[in-house]
Amino acid sequence: MESSVLIEFGRRLRELRQERGGTQKSMAAYLGCTVSNYQKIEYGQVNVPALTLIALSEYFHVSIDYLLGRSDLR
Repeated sequence: MESSVLIEFGRRLRELRQERGGTQKSMAAYLGCTVSNYQKIEYGQVNVPALTLIALSEYFHVSIDYLLGRSDLR
């Protein structure tokens, strides 16, 4: 995955989390990872597995294409 896609994914993820009033700690707990690992996801430094994309898509009620910046339709 290109780094620009990872950066856009992280930006959208952070935006969605903040809209819901969530913390990085709560999202890390939801995903079953460390806060440090979750922060790396938001900073666009980690390529996430498909199952994580699905979980985030369901959690935020948005499409995977929206999360990845391939569509502006949530």
